[in-house]
Amino acid sequence: MPPEWPTKAYPPVNVTSPASLNRQVLQSFQASLRNLRTDYLDGLVLHSPYPDDRDTLEAWRAMESLYDQGSVRQLGVSNCHELPRLEALCRNARIKPATIQNLFYAKTHYDTDIRAFCREHGIVYQSFWTLTANPEILAASDLIELATKYGRSPAQLFFRYLTQLDMVCLTGTSSKDHMEQDLSIFEFRLSSAGCETLAALLLQSP
Repeated sequence: MPPEWPTKAYPPVNVTSPASLNRQVLQSFQASLRNLRTDYLDGLVLHSPYPDDRDTLEAWRAMESLYDQGSVRQLGVSNCHELPRLEALCRNARIKPATIQNLFYAKTHYDTDIRAFCREHGIVYQSFWTLTANPEILAASDLIELATKYGRSPAQLFFRYLTQLDMVCLTGTSSKDHMEQDLSIFEFRLSSAGCETLAALLLQSP
């Protein structure tokens, strides 16, 4: 959505590997540099917390070392839907997570507690599969009616609502038209009533 995207790398979470977690992170980082043909990453994202918080912290320490070297601008974590896990990481990390990337869907109650924690601690919440995981919302008659009123698509209104909640919606497309539609959401704002309609749809989702 925003014009500036962090470059992402995903350290593996294979705890059965003979290589240490530190080594795994370094190998993943170096592979990302080769694949992206660069010598620096805007963002390094841990793909998921490990089952044991001690392993998560060990991997995070390796990521902090890359940050200290100036090889990475910011650190983040993905697929973290349990607030205690995120709290533990933030409590023990020397370099706090700048971003969290989560699947945004009803099964996790749309990460209500995680997003509140992120707001309180200045962490950017980034959603993925935002449209794919929410077909019921996009097909809701209330949203379709509201989209018609704004002269936009239901997807555009959903994205706009979430960005007005200070979320970053991660999306990718090979279509120029779709890209332009995604970026054009910043040309308008939803009214308070419009936001209430979207908020109600989130609450109603199964």
